[in-house]
Amino acid sequence: MPESEPWEYCLYIPNDPRAVTVSRRTLRLILTLHGLIRLVDVAELLAAELVTNAVSHTKGPAALRVRCAAGVLRIGAWDADPEPPERPLPPGQPADLENGRGLALVRACADLWGWHPLARHGNRGKFVWCELAAA
Repeated sequence: MPESEPWEYCLYIPNDPRAVTVSRRTLRLILTLHGLIRLVDVAELLAAELVTNAVSHTKGPAALRVRCAAGVLRIGAWDADPEPPERPLPPGQPADLENGRGLALVRACADLWGWHPLARHGNRGKFVWCELAAA
């Protein structure tokens, strides 16, 4: 049964495509340990898309942040680039084989998503997040 106390994890990752696999496996372990196994498949997909964007569209480090509070699972990716993420393709518009599907998948699978710029503690960049109902 999912816990009622809020919890949060942050995984700092290098700008490396292998970070996507590390992030997915870490997220699977976190959700399993917190009794949220039913969210693992969708959460892994969402985290993979967010982390892939963070490491493929920027040059600096990134981070995966996972938080659960008040019955909501929030998954987010920080990167050092303050530019907004590319807008998701509208429904029905084809993506090419390599680009254009990530945020469209996030929009389709998450209950809510968004982004905001960050500039605190000397860090710059943006945080792209999505939410799933955990309760």
